[in-house]
Amino acid sequence: MTTPTLTVALIVKNEANHLQSCLETVQGWVDEIVILDSGSTDSTEAIARQFTDKFFVNPEWPGFGKQRQLAQQHITSDYVLWLDADERVTPELKADIQKAISDNKPNVAYKVNRLSDAFGKEIHYSGWSPDWVLRLYRTNEAQYNDALVHEKVVTSDSVRVEKLKGRLLHFTYDNLHHYINKTTGYLKAWTDEREGKKKAGLSTALIHALGCFIKMYIIKRGFLDGRHGFILAWLATHSTFIKYIDLYLREEAKKK
Repeated sequence: MTTPTLTVALIVKNEANHLQSCLETVQGWVDEIVILDSGSTDSTEAIARQFTDKFFVNPEWPGFGKQRQLAQQHITSDYVLWLDADERVTPELKADIQKAISDNKPNVAYKVNRLSDAFGKEIHYSGWSPDWVLRLYRTNEAQYNDALVHEKVVTSDSVRVEKLKGRLLHFTYDNLHHYINKTTGYLKAWTDEREGKKKAGLSTALIHALGCFIKMYIIKRGFLDGRHGFILAWLATHSTFIKYIDLYLREEAKKK
């Protein structure tokens, strides 16, 4: 009985700073690597082609969920492991992934626990850890939903989810400039998805922003992450305020 095959899949754009380090952690033990680019202008493609010839481009950005669906159409393996370019597979996680593929249990998908690094510091609280994300499944049993942002894997009711050992390292923000560039797109996509469906106002924005800070810094014990915990809570508070105010201003503009 042959061991099932495994593909690592990524959707990327301008990930030259991270892509090589990511792919080096899966090189040599997966059957194929599939990368769908959305129009990089840096050396992302050149780096990717050092690891795979399955590099595709779709510059007509449909949102994160649908872009992942398009990438999955290029996968030929039995299983898919989804990664982001700023993630790294640890040796312990690699071993458990290989065991899961070898066991080949029916109707099982797997989630992994991410350990995130922000501005050069590992974040162990602030609501960031544990951070279980469903990333490994049979390609004929699941796929991502249509969400523009914060997309999720959709499985049938017959599929149960198990946890893998080992951590998936996540180097989320290199510096403040990286944070601003990265979150700007997420905030716009969040508002685009809710425009016309969700009401917001100044009081709503303030309440949600304050709630975000209290949750991250106090309830989720962000203070135990030191100054980085405070910085992350404050940045998240600002981002929360911005997205609700954007929603409010869009609705106000339609009234004129």
